[in-house]
Amino acid sequence: MILVINAGSSSIKIGLFAPDLTPVLKGAVTGIGGSLAHIQLGEQDRNIAAPDHATALATILSALGDHKENLTAAAHRVVHGGTSLVEPQRITDDVIAGIEAAIPLAPLHNPHNLAGIHAIVDLLPDLPQYATFGTAFHATNSDLATTYAIPKGERAKGIRRYGFHGISYAWMVNQFGDKLPSRLLAMHLGSGASLCAIKDGKSVATSMGYSPLDGLTMGTRSGQIDGMAVLRMAEDHGIAEAGRILNKDSGLRGLGGSNDMRLLMAADTPDSDFAIDHFCYWAARNAGSAIVAMGGLDAIAFTGGIGENAAPVRDKIAGHLKFLGDVPVHVVKTDEERQIAHDAAALMQAEAA
Repeated sequence: MILVINAGSSSIKIGLFAPDLTPVLKGAVTGIGGSLAHIQLGEQDRNIAAPDHATALATILSALGDHKENLTAAAHRVVHGGTSLVEPQRITDDVIAGIEAAIPLAPLHNPHNLAGIHAIVDLLPDLPQYATFGTAFHATNSDLATTYAIPKGERAKGIRRYGFHGISYAWMVNQFGDKLPSRLLAMHLGSGASLCAIKDGKSVATSMGYSPLDGLTMGTRSGQIDGMAVLRMAEDHGIAEAGRILNKDSGLRGLGGSNDMRLLMAADTPDSDFAIDHFCYWAARNAGSAIVAMGGLDAIAFTGGIGENAAPVRDKIAGHLKFLGDVPVHVVKTDEERQIAHDAAALMQAEAA
């Protein structure tokens, strides 16, 4: 069985998958490092002592019971792979060094992903570990698509477009199988929102950039904003506070008072209606850019919490694009954990061949 691990700053989410990738168990430890740490996994639903990720994972492994003896691998979600880790990998010292090198690009995520990896090394040193990277799907973007027009010295620091939500987009491509449209406009719409131009199964452009802040209007992130406006906010509030405002207090929350699309749709106030219209308008505006990158459009696919469940939002975005003609619209339920398990299983199979 494959244990999929998604380690965050104060939580560890896990999924357990059979060899045929059938889901067996899902759960999480939340509140790591605090006094109210909690596990919800199988029959376990209680407060625990979890001062760190290693303790939390030890509790998870204990809660797995007999399943622990049947583990064949641990597979991790790693947010950022930089420019070197551009496909799923078996975790080695070199891969760990690559994840560490990408910490400046994802300081809020990669250290916690590494904490999960190191915890498994300590707890189950003989268990093979694998990693799937959230940026890797977009490694097929051309230099034209990823390069910012800034001086060479700044570009050498790794300041470029990377893109995110890659695991979700990889899952979408797999779900289409041999029916994958040649030019697919894919939209992952949730609290974090992005779109991707997928041509013949490969990402050729995406809306997020150096960070997940860029592109579409999101739940609490501003999306696309002029760099000079950011500098003005940094001057007024300081860098840290400006970053907090742009990432935590903007987007749907900044426009409509809530980052929950369901509440905004139910509220039916001028502010909530404007927030929804803004979300849909800028999704469509960014879609136009992606369609240019693909050289046309054969189908649209929605995924993510909003993309899967908010039909009026899908309809409004599609309505902005109706001038393109009758284009099929699909809804694909995302399953990033299963994609990570799929990646690990494929690597294990290749190793055994």
